[in-house]
Amino acid sequence: MIGLIFGDTDFPNKILNTIKKKKIKYLIVDLSKSKKFKKDKNSYVVSIGQFGKIIKILKENNCKKVLFAGKVNKPNFSKLKLDLKGIYYIPRIIKASKLGDAAILKEIIKILGQNKIKTKNSLTFNPELSLKKGNYSRFKPNKQDKLDIKKAIKTLNNLKQYNFSQGVVVRNKKVVSIEGKDGTEKMLKKSRSKKFRNHGVLVKLPKKKQDLRIDLPTVGLKTLKQSKAASLKGIVVKNKQHVFLDKSKCVNFANKNKMFILVK
Repeated sequence: MIGLIFGDTDFPNKILNTIKKKKIKYLIVDLSKSKKFKKDKNSYVVSIGQFGKIIKILKENNCKKVLFAGKVNKPNFSKLKLDLKGIYYIPRIIKASKLGDAAILKEIIKILGQNKIKTKNSLTFNPELSLKKGNYSRFKPNKQDKLDIKKAIKTLNNLKQYNFSQGVVVRNKKVVSIEGKDGTEKMLKKSRSKKFRNHGVLVKLPKKKQDLRIDLPTVGLKTLKQSKAASLKGIVVKNKQHVFLDKSKCVNFANKNKMFILVK
């Protein structure tokens, strides 16, 4: 039995489809904003503050391993439903929240570990969703693109340890926008340019000292379309440290729009 701790985005759906095909026993702890898994008979709707309930569900179903996938938004702590264990653990979560979303997830993993529940890598059942090094479209970065990529990687590497940013847009060696708490979509909207067409790059890398079992940068067709709308020429992710959804559709879109998809 595997415990699936799911938030938003399409990534959890891919995992669930694979697990069902392989007939693996599972249960879902649904932390998504819209409670998107509530119709699944193996799903439990809980608040992030109900640690007692979460741990009880896992232990009653003999779940000694869990897997995190999807985006879990930072909660409004004043409105959280708390149980007794939630009251006990919540000061740790609040303290971690000041360091960013990645720190919250790390703290939750620690709490589960103290209750003898291990966390597996989110790509355990879907390794095909992480690409190896290479260029995946017909179009490759030119000299200017490579300078933009270099600037973007340096920018992300210089961010503070618990900064929530996984993405940056660079155009003509200038940082146009860094991902904020509102995510990649908002960053790309800010990066639109009428002056420059098919110029600039989006680079998405894991956060510094990130636990690579969880919360990996995710790219999909939506990201490609938003990058095209922002007049960017390509997307760059790190070898085996990302989630890449709808690969064939993304490659087709990139080829059609003269964009590159690069894994470094």
